[in-house]
Amino acid sequence: MKLIIKDKIFTDNTNELEKDSIFVVSKQNSKFENIAKDGGFQTISSNELKNYLDMSSIKIIGITGTNGKTTTATTIYNIFLALGYKVALQGTRGFFINGKQEEEYSLTTPVQIGNFVNIQKAINSSCKFFIMEVSSHAIEQNRIEGLNFALKIHTNITRDHLDYHKTVEEYINIKNLFLSDESLKLVNIDDKVLKYNPKNAYRYSINSCSDFKVDSYNLENMMKVEFINENKRYNFSSKMLGVFNIYNLMASISAVKLLTKNSFEEICETLKNYGGVSGRVEIVSLNPLVIVDFAHTPDGMEEVLKSFPNKEIICLFGAGGNRDSAKRPLMGKVAEKYSKQIVITSDNPRFEEPNAIIEDILSGIENKRDVLVEENRKEALKKAISLADENSVVLVLGKGDEATQIIKDEKIHFSDKEEIIKLLK
Repeated sequence: MKLIIKDKIFTDNTNELEKDSIFVVSKQNSKFENIAKDGGFQTISSNELKNYLDMSSIKIIGITGTNGKTTTATTIYNIFLALGYKVALQGTRGFFINGKQEEEYSLTTPVQIGNFVNIQKAINSSCKFFIMEVSSHAIEQNRIEGLNFALKIHTNITRDHLDYHKTVEEYINIKNLFLSDESLKLVNIDDKVLKYNPKNAYRYSINSCSDFKVDSYNLENMMKVEFINENKRYNFSSKMLGVFNIYNLMASISAVKLLTKNSFEEICETLKNYGGVSGRVEIVSLNPLVIVDFAHTPDGMEEVLKSFPNKEIICLFGAGGNRDSAKRPLMGKVAEKYSKQIVITSDNPRFEEPNAIIEDILSGIENKRDVLVEENRKEALKKAISLADENSVVLVLGKGDEATQIIKDEKIHFSDKEEIIKLLK
């Protein structure tokens, strides 16, 4: 990837080096530094890149957490747009500037030079804010090196990415590392494994005492929330569902308040007609009630499943191949706890056998009487919907708004939402 600043060309790829290029050495490409030097090219460390791009005109907001990053980032982005600010958003769903999508799906957090390329585009588009999701991989690999965050936001930390981090403890420590400095922070104080530097930290919560504290809420028909800040009461309503989304919206509202002079009344008003993020507790059909969500961890699934206590849950899900296999029986256990019926299918099997993944999930389910197994995801959707009635909700979990299914090294077009709409027609 190339970054051009005042006629200087920066790249992190030796294959892109050309006359007068500067090679940016990072944790990922340091083994290629000698190739650049031997070719007579100037090299700089990735930490020096910040000295070449003037980022004083833009405020960078970084959001980390196991669940809720995308919803929180997108909500903040939409609030800013509704309030009239120019703003950019970078994350799992792509790269957006001022309401227009510039890039499709990508890494949650690009490699370091990719962050600078997108920040430069945002600056050139007169953006005042740059919102980015920050993954555990990005923290561990120093992909966010050189960025000065105006605000760091923490949503929650549960189990994920153990194929990479090996242990839950390592994963938690990496996430908490993002919150260890003295920059302005906004953290979910209800998170039991949270560790953070209290200097310049603000807290939000439902259960614990905090700076932005939910006092009461109602989730019937639509979300209605009352919260307290500095002994004053405020309220907001939203079409979004689930207690977990109360946390996401509280983080979003509080973040905008910390970074602007807008009143809570102005900020909360923007949420009235906000329906949330595509593929995140997204209602695809009302009759029967069918919802798709990205939840792909035991905790993420539980947050969605427990949001429908008055419905008979039909839960369809699978698990990704070549990823943390130990979470699969835990996902099965959570599904059994909340669901009337379970449909287990294939997710993104990659190079694993789908049936082997399904067997891992089944090992966590004690009573398999109400479990259907259908490897073909399209057929599984058909079977799950056929079980629905007026008292049920079909929860299709794992892929959210992904438009592909990864089988071996091939990405095949497949969208849960598209298939559901076809079936219901």
